[in-house]
Parts: sequence; structure tokens; C-alpha cells
Amino acid sequence: MAKVIRNRSIVDDTRQTVRLAEGETPEGVALPTGPLLVPLAVWQARADELAARGDVGVWLAAGEGAEAIAAELPRLAAVGVHFPAFTDGRGYSTAALLRTRYGYTGELRAIGDVLRDQFQAYVRCGFDTLQPPEGRYSDEQLQAALASLGDISTPYQGAVDEPRPLWLRAQRGVAA
Repeated sequence: MAKVIRNRSIVDDTRQTVRLAEGETPEGVALPTGPLLVPLAVWQARADELAARGDVGVWLAAGEGAEAIAAELPRLAAVGVHFPAFTDGRGYSTAALLRTRYGYTGELRAIGDVLRDQFQAYVRCGFDTLQPPEGRYSDEQLQAALASLGDISTPYQGAVDEPRPLWLRAQRGVAA
């Protein structure tokens, strides 16, 4: 079974990510049982059916913004944000918007080209679940990556996890 980092722990991934095959339609795609993460198009075509399951989330492609699902957030068990390449940073903004502007408190999952050297940035932007490509990292490599999440104890830039920049925290006597 694939592993993910969820809330700073390595766990088995029980949520299946559904992808549309070429020629497959959102209305006709077969959906397995169990917790799912479906593309936005599938959710839009079958929202009532999927919401009734209670274990379904939506994943957003790189060009799909947080506003596309803002009204649906209370019905979603999880939101995934796809990173098609490590050089595409739009997902960071999407995550930050979901957490700050839209107040999303559920599972927020980074999927796609999720690389170890960016784990800290994902967490700072609001992701609580990191789903690297299956088979990319061994269990030992995931353990090392998890341990490295604490390497930066006092970031100097503000983010979702600490909105005030270091200079402002220091000015108010919060940072040492």
C-alpha cells in the first residue's frame, strides 16, 4: 500500500486518487469503493451522488483555482492540489487561499510531482497530507524527510502556518 505523510506522520494511504483515462467521461467513470479523491470535472458532474458517500474529496489540476470549489468545501472530505511538475508553484497559492480566504480546515493534500526538498514549503502553505508519487521514496527516505520537516525552526517569511514575518515577530518580542 502506498504511504503518505499526514499531520507529520507516515501512514498508509487509504484514499484512492481517481484519474480520467483518455476518452473517459466524468459521468461514466467507474468509481471504486472506499475513500476517493476525484477530479473537479467528476465532482461537477456527480456532486450529489459523491457527497452522499461522505468519503470523497476533489483534486484540482494546476489551472483550476480554489474558487472553483469554494462553495462545495463543506461537503468535501478532502481537497487535493495537483503539482504537474516541481517547477509549477501554482498549487502553493491554491493551498494558501483554501486555508486563509476560504477557511478550509479539512484534509489538504499535495499530489503529483511532490518532492522531498519541497515538503517544508507544502506544510507552510497549509498542506497537511503529502502524497509523493508511489514508489518514489522508500520507507527510510520518507522517515528522513519527515524528520527534516523540523530543520527550519524559525522561518523568516510569513506563511499560512505563521503569517507574521520574522522581523514583525521580533519587533513584538515573540522571536528570540
